Amino acid sequence: MERSETELMLKGYGLTTAEFTYHMPDYTHVLNTYVWQDYDLLPDHPKLFEFVEFWQREIEGPLHSVRFSHRRMISPGEWRNVKGVLTLH
Repeated sequence: MERSETELMLKGYGLTTAEFTYHMPDYTHVLNTYVWQDYDLLPDHPKLFEFVEFWQREIEGPLHSVRFSHRRMISPGEWRNVKGVLTLH
């Protein structure tokens, strides 16, 4: 069963965004980009490196470079359970 984004964030996952720059298969002197996002763990980034290995194994365009950024959206200390909402006017 796949976990929700909130559950992943509470377990320490953060949003990882990666920009892959790669050579076009038919025109090796031409570069193109691909943007990838997923929830991943610091510092090892297992999902990012799994995707890089998939790319090298399955995609014809060889990688030129990969730039990535990681941002933890919330931490367990920032989460609180709200029982109700009171609206005024």
